[in-house]
Amino acid sequence: MFFVLGPGTFVGLIPWLLTGWQLRDPLPFWFLARILGVLLVIAGGLGLIRSFASFVWEGSGTPVPVAAPEQLVIGGLYRYVRNPMYVAMLWMVVGQALIFAHWSLLVYLVVWAVFVVAFVRWREEPVLARRFGAAYDEYRRAVPAWCPRLRPWHPDR
Repeated sequence: MFFVLGPGTFVGLIPWLLTGWQLRDPLPFWFLARILGVLLVIAGGLGLIRSFASFVWEGSGTPVPVAAPEQLVIGGLYRYVRNPMYVAMLWMVVGQALIFAHWSLLVYLVVWAVFVVAFVRWREEPVLARRFGAAYDEYRRAVPAWCPRLRPWHPDR
């Protein structure tokens, strides 16, 4: 339910409300931008599903605070970036901006990103540091929050 309501609102409902999912052709050869947009939406969607599943498989929980994971989730895409769900959602909104050629989606993306970065920095990270202690501190030092690593992090190395 959270998967549909949470990410579905941010990458589905709000973009639809802003654009009506109406295609525009602002420049010649815009179809090339649309192809990139489709690829970003697909990659983001797959990343979002994979990241959410990691909470269930690895953490024995969900991203929802009322059913938080019992273990620190550091596998899968979390070996590359600490916030793969947010990064995936960002890719999906950028992809839709390219597909529909609506600049309102880029404005929305900036506003949403400011909120998300602030929320992660001042709410999520302190909660994780208190809950998982030294393990989270080590993970935070090794894995960037927003720009994925080129190679996966392995805590045992």
